[in-house]
Amino acid sequence: MQGIKRKLVYVSFYELIAMAITSIGLALFTDRGLSHAVVAGVVSSMIAVAWNLTYNTLFELWEAKQVKRGRGFLRRIAHATGFELGLVIMLVPLFAWWLDITLWHALMLDIGLIVFFLIYTFLFNLVFDHLFGLPASAQPKADPEPQACSSHS
Repeated sequence: MQGIKRKLVYVSFYELIAMAITSIGLALFTDRGLSHAVVAGVVSSMIAVAWNLTYNTLFELWEAKQVKRGRGFLRRIAHATGFELGLVIMLVPLFAWWLDITLWHALMLDIGLIVFFLIYTFLFNLVFDHLFGLPASAQPKADPEPQACSSHS
């Protein structure tokens, strides 16, 4: 599976799981209750979906230009880290405002989620790629057809 279909399947599964985990985590670590946490979880998932599609498109464009193909350990770590850093910038102010907490509390809350989601993102991508195969950007390039050798007699 490749292209937009792959991205949509990826984002759908990733975010459904993430939304449930985020809502529970936010409810457990704030005084606002489950209803506020669910709204924050849903909105953060919507932001994450848009970011996920944008980030993965940009990452795959960069990845396709790399000499070394595949997705080794370091590339997977870079992928997960870049994704999570983008979310921090977008979600900390949202959490502070909606949950009526300080930016510092929102950052600490988000750091807890980040640690979890770094691991989750890494493992999710590993399992997803195993089940659905690597995207075209990470697959080895096909060897060009060998040139016919002419023999000199």
